[in-house]
Amino acid sequence: MTAQVFLPTTLTLPALRPARGRPRTHVPGPPQRERRSSPQIAERVRPLTRGQVGDRLQELGDLYAETSGGDPWAWNEARLAFLRHLAADARRPGFSLLIAETTALTGYAYGFPTSGTGPWWAGFDGHVRGRLLRSAASGRLFVVSGIVVPPRVRREYRDQVWNLARRLQRRLLADHGAALGVALVDVRDDRTVETMRSWGWRYAGDDTLQAVPRGPFRILVLAPGA
Repeated sequence: MTAQVFLPTTLTLPALRPARGRPRTHVPGPPQRERRSSPQIAERVRPLTRGQVGDRLQELGDLYAETSGGDPWAWNEARLAFLRHLAADARRPGFSLLIAETTALTGYAYGFPTSGTGPWWAGFDGHVRGRLLRSAASGRLFVVSGIVVPPRVRREYRDQVWNLARRLQRRLLADHGAALGVALVDVRDDRTVETMRSWGWRYAGDDTLQAVPRGPFRILVLAPGA
């Protein structure tokens, strides 16, 4: 998830090797050979209320830093910037955050519905069309603003329905009756795009990079049930 607070909100995955300066995302390359059998769905997924999100902000920030590799920089500047980003999104109407847990917090995802108007949408109304535009106009477009999961979820079984990231994003859309999920990713962030596409995301309007309008972001969409 992005560690900067600005609009529109961009979604990135936690960096595995945070560098100094502006936080960047580094997602592992192709999956390595799997050394264990398929995991069972162990995590319980449930929503938090706004009050519970506020009460658990520090814990949410800790997991973000841990999944970023535990570098001291991640535990400080990046972690604090991420928490500001999360707190800003939590003030949006319809904000929702789902956590996954066993005996401890193992991951979470969050976002908010958009009607296709307002600051998040500003500057993008001319770049979207078709199903995305219709979903926005009907109020059934859901912005997935953050997905925080362990590195193994990004490497292993990415195409399986029980992959934790897939479970979280699918539940977010289902809980809000969304016709479509949308995320913005920095145009330079190829690894996040690669990982999200392995989780069922596609480019808006087409399944090719050539279909994406020029600009600072790539627009990715997710169909319910993907």
